[in-house]
Amino acid sequence: MWATSDHCPMSAAERSGLRRRRLVYALITLGIVACGLIWRRPELGLPQLVAKYGGSMLWGAMVFFVIATLLPSAKLFRIGIIAAVVAAGVEFSQLIQIEWLDQFRRTAIGALMLGRTFTWWDIAAYWAGIALACAGAITFQRTR
Repeated sequence: MWATSDHCPMSAAERSGLRRRRLVYALITLGIVACGLIWRRPELGLPQLVAKYGGSMLWGAMVFFVIATLLPSAKLFRIGIIAAVVAAGVEFSQLIQIEWLDQFRRTAIGALMLGRTFTWWDIAAYWAGIALACAGAITFQRTR
């Protein structure tokens, strides 16, 4: 496995650090998923806009940490850019009307993963969630 662009092999400590980082990102992802599933529950009594766009921000943050889990050695800013493109791509995919895809979107898991209807506001909320996740990860890294 090669860690850097100059093709230096990684030390055992570097590999261990990447495994630890991947585990932390995966646990954060699971925590965000749990929060996202709870976020829109009517029992919380959140105003509709807060529930909808807060959930979208959590979804954007989840995308950021999924990508961070997959690419633990990548720079956080690069992960943020990739997450922003993925999130926008998923939102734009809602403009594609294919029967089997529309059927999947009508399921609970399909709606959670891909959404149902396109809106620019969702992209803005995803990007805000990604920006906050990236800023939080950078701040956490700097304090360590």
